[in-house]
Amino acid sequence: MDTNLALQARAVIGERTPLKSDCGALCGAACCQADEDGQGGMYLFPGEEALLPGEGGDFAPIYTCGGVCRREERPLACRIFPLTPVRKENIWGVKIDRRARAMCPLARFGTRALDPEFVRAVRRAVRLVAADPEGAAFLEKWAAREAEYELF
Repeated sequence: MDTNLALQARAVIGERTPLKSDCGALCGAACCQADEDGQGGMYLFPGEEALLPGEGGDFAPIYTCGGVCRREERPLACRIFPLTPVRKENIWGVKIDRRARAMCPLARFGTRALDPEFVRAVRRAVRLVAADPEGAAFLEKWAAREAEYELF
């Protein structure tokens, strides 16, 4: 997956966010900060590593911003949070990221708590990524990682 496809997926989401207002005001931008152990960050989608510095991760580089970044430079993983890609019956969609439940007050209410335009845009972006073989392989690894959290 090249950088242009990553940029296209970002553009599909555009400026849409989970709420029509600043959702970070609800949680103190918890998703933008490392936890008490200094853990945190977002996986970089294929093609984004040319745009942002990433450090080693289990299946993709991880980007950390220290809690403040320019919104237009956010990686795709930040743009889709608190959603995560999921594949059912060979169709890619989105659901609430299990890991978001620990930090995002919206997560406990499911996707119905989110702006429907945001959810639709994220679904379109995920499907755009999935149409590329490298992007599809990345999403498979992401979904497998997410499934590990379902066990807890």
